[in-house]
Order: sequence, then structure tokens, then C-alpha cells
Amino acid sequence: MAGGDESDDPTPDPFAEGSDAQWRMSDAARDIESAGRVRAGTLLISSTDLVEPTFARTVIYVIEHNDGGSLGVILNRMSHTAVHNLLPQWSDLAASPRALFVGGPVKQDAALCLGVLKLGADVDGVEALRPVDGRVVLVDLDADPEALAQVLDGVRLFAGYSGWGIGQLDGELDQDSWMLASALPSDLLAPPTADLWSDVLRRQPWPMPLFATHPIDVARN
Repeated sequence: MAGGDESDDPTPDPFAEGSDAQWRMSDAARDIESAGRVRAGTLLISSTDLVEPTFARTVIYVIEHNDGGSLGVILNRMSHTAVHNLLPQWSDLAASPRALFVGGPVKQDAALCLGVLKLGADVDGVEALRPVDGRVVLVDLDADPEALAQVLDGVRLFAGYSGWGIGQLDGELDQDSWMLASALPSDLLAPPTADLWSDVLRRQPWPMPLFATHPIDVARN
């Protein structure tokens, strides 16, 4: 299942010291979809049959998908840890709720940050921001947040990520573990009252909205 075990995770490690994997968002990775299905900026919506606790009713934003594997973060798993407690300098830019989100089971002792650019923002030459898809960027947490505030609508910080080895995600898609959709920038900064899993399904073509009414616990239906 997605995420795997950190000790044998075959996906690129975006936190490895001296590695450029964190910024590997090449045009090919963004434009070439696996079997026409997945690219950076795709949402993976867990199927109603995926009941494993880590990924049940999750929405995952794909940051990287290429020949080396896939990497993304869970958008709707908020932790009880405030951003201010760990990275206080980023608290003002963090979207509400200003909490750390659990991006996945891999490398949960390290933080990853995604940001949403303001409409029309010019970030050419801004080394602290690396494009993912559209207005979504990967943010270098070593940068000065005050210098980035003028071009960012907000950021979301994640502990860990979800990773797949070569061909692993394609196998899970073939097993119908995930439904696919295109992300909106607002998905990354969804308010605390949002049920992102249901909201994303409701805006998809028919018949995907039907799944949005699926009960969390079928036994109670």
C-alpha cells in the first residue's frame, strides 16, 4: 500500500542532505502522465474500499510522478501540533488551521511545505520556490517567509510524505484503490470545516459524486 516503510522506501527522498530530489520537477515529470492518468498536480482520492487506517478517506496531492516512482502528501490529515510550536517563523503564512498536517507514513520526522501563489505572482528567479503545477509550489523551509509573503496566498506544512516505488502506484490504480481528479489550488488550503474527500468527489463528472455520500462506517448504514 502507498507510503510503505521508511527503511525500504524506493522513492526519491526529498529531505536527503545534498540531494536535489526535492526540486526535481522537470517539464517531463509534469507533462508526461503514466498511462495518461497521473502527473504532478493530480489528486488521488481513496476508494470506498480502501479501509486501511492510514489512507482511508484521504486525498493525496501528487508532487512528483516519473520513472523513478511517485511522491505526494495527504491533504486532509491534520495533526494536533501547531505550526507555531515547531516552525514559528512560518505560522503567519500557514493557512488556517495553522497546524502541521501528516503527509504520509514516510519521514514523519521531517517537514515539507507546499504553497499557493497569488494570482499573477512573478516568481522567476525566486530560488526558494519550485513549481509543481499551476499556482502550487514547493517551498524551501530554510527561506525567509517574510520575503515570500508578497507572492504567496498561503502555505501548508506536512510531516512526512506518501511514496510509491516504480510501478507501485500504477498497480494500486489497476486495483481501483484510488480515484483520480485534478487539483485546485484551494484544495491545499482548504478550511478546517471542509470535508475535502467528499467535496472533491462532488465536483467530478458523474457518477463520481455518488461516492461522496458513502458512509464512513458501512455497518452503521
